[in-house]
Amino acid sequence: MASTTFLLELGVEELPPTAIDSLSDALAQSLGGGLLAAEVPFGSMHAYATPRRLAVQITQLADKQPDREVERRGPALAAAFKDGAPTKAAEGFARSCGVSVDDLIHLETDKGTWLGYREQQRGEATTTLLPDIVTRAIAALPVPKNMRWGASRTEFSRPVHWLVMLYGDKVVEAEALGLTASRITYGHRFHAPAAIELRHADDYLAALEEAYVLADRDRRRERIREQVLAEAECYEATAVIDEELLVEVSGLVEWPVALTGSFDERFLAVPPECLISSMKANQKYFHLLDDQGRLKPLFITIANIDSQDPQQVIHGNEKVIRPRLADAAFFYDTDRKTPLDSRRKGLASVVFQQQLGTLADKASRSAVVACHIAEGIDGDVTHAERAAQLAKCDLVTEMVLEFPELQGIMGCYYARHDGEPEDVAQALYEQYLPRFAGDAIPQTRTGLALALADRLDTLTGIFGIGQRPTGTKDPFALRRAAIGVLNILIKGELDLDLRELLTLAAEQHRDLPKAEGLVDAVLDYMLERLRAWTQDEGIGVEVYLAVRARPVTKPLDFARRVRAVHAFSQREEAAALAAANKRVSNILAKEQHAGSTAVDSKLLQEDAEKALAGALEACRDAVAPLFLAARYSEALDILAGLREPVDRFFDDVMVVVDDQAVRRNRLALLASLQALFLEVADIAELQQ
Repeated sequence: MASTTFLLELGVEELPPTAIDSLSDALAQSLGGGLLAAEVPFGSMHAYATPRRLAVQITQLADKQPDREVERRGPALAAAFKDGAPTKAAEGFARSCGVSVDDLIHLETDKGTWLGYREQQRGEATTTLLPDIVTRAIAALPVPKNMRWGASRTEFSRPVHWLVMLYGDKVVEAEALGLTASRITYGHRFHAPAAIELRHADDYLAALEEAYVLADRDRRRERIREQVLAEAECYEATAVIDEELLVEVSGLVEWPVALTGSFDERFLAVPPECLISSMKANQKYFHLLDDQGRLKPLFITIANIDSQDPQQVIHGNEKVIRPRLADAAFFYDTDRKTPLDSRRKGLASVVFQQQLGTLADKASRSAVVACHIAEGIDGDVTHAERAAQLAKCDLVTEMVLEFPELQGIMGCYYARHDGEPEDVAQALYEQYLPRFAGDAIPQTRTGLALALADRLDTLTGIFGIGQRPTGTKDPFALRRAAIGVLNILIKGELDLDLRELLTLAAEQHRDLPKAEGLVDAVLDYMLERLRAWTQDEGIGVEVYLAVRARPVTKPLDFARRVRAVHAFSQREEAAALAAANKRVSNILAKEQHAGSTAVDSKLLQEDAEKALAGALEACRDAVAPLFLAARYSEALDILAGLREPVDRFFDDVMVVVDDQAVRRNRLALLASLQALFLEVADIAELQQ
């Protein structure tokens, strides 16, 4: 079976830069799936894309499907013959197979014997299969919105102008999106606009690069990174390369050329975040920092042309960025003329959620919760209340209306300008921390209180109106809010009870349609998020389940227990004690033991049960203060010493005896053993 390279390329008008990667990957995945379904072997698959093309190159693609033996099953043997002669059913099956009844075989199955036929089926040529596979792959692309062009009724994300389908050096006879496949592609729109005739599918990347097109997405991306870093070095600066911006810029160019421009230093009086947002969002520029981490009046733009007069390109970009930065400066100056406190009344006209009221209502609810939290963590209650009142005021400023990503950041700047206490100003920024996995948590007590209160208000409110997240929909980012609360409580080592906080937050809402069972629902949802946290810590899910089996409602306490049980699970004694606890749990359940742990020493008969009772008593005295101090690892280290007396007990003692008093006493002994471990977790779950 021969094989060679296959190339598919769709030539399009400029695609949305943020959609290029997903479209390219989806095209490759669909093609691969189609070939696998057709059982056509191939080697590697490479997805390429630029603003003007989506391409897939598949190496070592077999020239045909493998031959295969096809087995067909006909009527049951009992129905195929009557008195030794073939029935109409047998004859009809033979005709459908194109053979005589004598050429049929008997197939033995679990349900009896059947007439059957086996034939060798030759595989179809790959070039015959490809048109349908390609058509299906294109139709399956996740295009958010199709468009039509010209008089054609063909639809795609952007107008399609050429179609390349090469199998080795031969054009695949096919049509797609109203185009007939050929070997003609096109290079850079300005540097190499003439048609390029591809001799072979393997020539694709080299031919395009000669025509000023880097079709390999990763290579183009790294070319941009290298150029940006090199440009920054020329100016003794550090380039800040945001990966999302890098991906977007890479989706805007086919032949990247980095150029450095400058802007008026007077704009540096504006907060750097404002200038950076303007440069990134509007112009897709990379910004530069000096050796002190301060913004330099420079930017790097990525041109899609290797100009003979780059200074003209730079001048054009400088001309464009100037009014953008002037707008930012104007917004900043205008916003500072109105104190944040004066904007509070404006929040009454901004709806947070129709059933939950306005941002003013949210601020009022959050203030109560923030004050309670501040008091519990030795924070400043007055500052917590003030921060909650001002928290959303920057949402109605000109700057944040233009650049929503600056919410919190601008609140901090404006609060400082208004002379608010520093921790209040800082809290306005910190309320949104952590913003993503691995992000920092608030560093001020006021920021901690506000960040928690704001999220708890959202969680209880949205759950309370029956809009909890589903597997695919989470419009209010409740998962992120829940994880944020847990991270703050654990990383901030805040020993706060989540049930208590949720109860207080829920009480601030009025007339919630799903108020019944609300706190339990939100609490369960949040504690379930700790499963992922446990796994992120490199700890097995069985440890999470062991702690989850206990009514622990303090996330910090939960985390301490998880770490302690994980450490215990690594001990040699852990497996035996986990098995013993599982056995104890089963015995107590079967015997319907009421839960009493009161052991009557007079009823202890066997040496093994006396030894276990003594060991339990000694352990109980030793671990009691450790439990109170949440020193669970030390407590479990002591309880690990129970392995020998526990093993001996189960080897030597019969629990379920006829003497009811002795039986109840031994059950109480086992219950007291179980109770000691349950002070930390249900280690029977470690058996999973």
